[in-house]
Amino acid sequence: MSWGRRYFAVQSVAGALWWIAVCTLPGVRSATLGSLDPVVVAVFDVPLFVVASALAAAGSRAAAVVTTGWTALVMAALAVWATATTEAGAGVLVMIGATVGSALALALVVLGRVPTEWLTTGPLRFRTADPDAGRRRHVLGTALQITVFWGLFLGVLPLVIAAAEHRWRLHPTLPDGVVTTAVVTGAVALVAASALGIASAAAMSTQGAGTPLPSAMPNRLVIAGPYRSVRNPMALAGIAQGVAVGLLLTSWMVVVYALAGSIVWNCVVRPLEEADLDHRFGDDFRRYAARVRCWVPRWPVPASAPADAISPPRR
Repeated sequence: MSWGRRYFAVQSVAGALWWIAVCTLPGVRSATLGSLDPVVVAVFDVPLFVVASALAAAGSRAAAVVTTGWTALVMAALAVWATATTEAGAGVLVMIGATVGSALALALVVLGRVPTEWLTTGPLRFRTADPDAGRRRHVLGTALQITVFWGLFLGVLPLVIAAAEHRWRLHPTLPDGVVTTAVVTGAVALVAASALGIASAAAMSTQGAGTPLPSAMPNRLVIAGPYRSVRNPMALAGIAQGVAVGLLLTSWMVVVYALAGSIVWNCVVRPLEEADLDHRFGDDFRRYAARVRCWVPRWPVPASAPADAISPPRR
């Protein structure tokens, strides 16, 4: 049995146990369904979630498609319901997890693997920047990217998540001292992480003849600035910024959002990016990767690290 089918088997059992809890424990029913009529919900959910998951575990691809689609629909409907009524916030979180799990399991059942390479298609396809564009254009492009991405991923989305946390009644009441400590720690961490991110972006655009965006990647291997002590300083900065914003907002959901993003980046994006770097820069990148760690900075910088920031690409 594949991992996808195993997941659907677990989901079927978990769904059945949840319905037993809904019928026997008022607290579970209130937290996950609110004032929704459990009988009406069960009429649709038991066959489309519990039974369909069991059929998917048995090898039915059609059932896998049905239960994944139904799970996503329930997640969206519960999110709307919880936002409108302030009920069933815990149910939304459960269904978010179930939707992600079902989607991954569906890919394993239908394709036999998770097609992570789809992330680097279309506008996100790996392409090097125009080497003749000039340093000023690369710097301006990087500044624009920082403004857009930081505004979205460190501004808009965290504010939406924090608002949902409050609206869904999932925000715990914290003592004033804890709130003050979290806010001060978050502010300090945000400044430090942002400085690291800006320094990394500056090295990328001025030394690499490109930008951090996959569609306009550097033409040269950057091993200057923060890249001398850690291979992924921009990712490290982004994760720390996300956690810092969560502390500033005293939102545990924003902190989880940042940590979940780190897992996705490490498990999905990083292997694709490093495979591209290995293809383009060959032995130069392999020597660099063997000397400088991915996540944990080396300080002081290893004596063998080059003083300059550029290694010519393999043509």
